[in-house]
Amino acid sequence: MLKINWNTGLVLEGGGMRGVFTSGVLDAFMKYQLYFRYTVAVSAGACNGMSYISRQPRRARISNIDYLARYHYIGLRHLVTQGCIFDRQLLYDRFPNQLLPFDFDEFFKHSAGFEMVTTNCLTGRPMYLSETKDKQRALDIVRASSSLPYVSKIVMVDGIPMLDGGILDSIPVERAIATGHEHNVVILTRNKGWRDTGVDRKTPNFIYKNYPRLRLALSKRHVAYNRQLQLVDDLEAAGKITCIRPLRPLEVGRIEKDTAKLERLYEEGFELGEKFCQEQV
Repeated sequence: MLKINWNTGLVLEGGGMRGVFTSGVLDAFMKYQLYFRYTVAVSAGACNGMSYISRQPRRARISNIDYLARYHYIGLRHLVTQGCIFDRQLLYDRFPNQLLPFDFDEFFKHSAGFEMVTTNCLTGRPMYLSETKDKQRALDIVRASSSLPYVSKIVMVDGIPMLDGGILDSIPVERAIATGHEHNVVILTRNKGWRDTGVDRKTPNFIYKNYPRLRLALSKRHVAYNRQLQLVDDLEAAGKITCIRPLRPLEVGRIEKDTAKLERLYEEGFELGEKFCQEQV
């Protein structure tokens, strides 16, 4: 079994509400004081990763399960009123600043080694961003990283229009390797062997009409994701990465609102994360 060292990286996949699995794993990591020098995260993984980097156990769980039941922040009414299927005002303003205070001071102590993936709408390529001082920029980056295409507004970061980092880099393991990390722990939100059976189609010109390279990227999403899943399987078989992924058949969707299902997936993540930590002793 892998023993964590200075050159071990941590990779966090996205997946919308499937990310409660990741929050369970990360809560177990925090219980055992297991932290990594370098973490790269995308979309829901970036949201969970922020609470991990700020050393706030159960914060992501409360946000994803307890507060979902209380505030019902997923729904079409938010798409109509805010241009996003998630209540962005609640998630990225009231939660971190009032209801579920985010420890920015602790976050910034460790955030130099934390990268969040976004998609540059102008280039159609992924960007890997960190922030060590500016609270609003950190929130803008994580908001951009988790802004799903079609059901979220484009987010401006550094004057650049950005969307969900998972459009082309859902599992940024190649980024972790490129930054010099010889071995990586990869937390996935799909069962082993799963493949996206969707069909890629050319994105119509009237959608994101000012961003032709983004449209091209969106037209390759399924192929790109399946290619990354195969790469993960190959790297795992070669012993170059260690994967933590759901073992039970997945019953949680990207915009799941059934908190009982979310609770079960969180608990599975915590159990597997705890087992992983115990094997490091």
